[in-house]
Amino acid sequence: MDASARLTSKGQITIPKAVRDALGLKTGDALLFHVENSVAMMSRTPDLMELAGSVPVPDDVRGLPWEEVRRRARAAR
Repeated sequence: MDASARLTSKGQITIPKAVRDALGLKTGDALLFHVENSVAMMSRTPDLMELAGSVPVPDDVRGLPWEEVRRRARAAR
């Protein structure tokens, strides 16, 4: 998808609706800009709460302090 916007004198742009819809942007969302070789890429910064539950936790470490989980992981390596 291609979309265009115009930069204001204050350095602001309005993100086109098609882009907001494609990224699922809503008021208050944080955005990340990555610039490389004169090319800028923009993405929505994920809400960490949206990631909750995305990584399965084995039953044998569920509820353990983080230091114990790390100790076991290092010992297993």
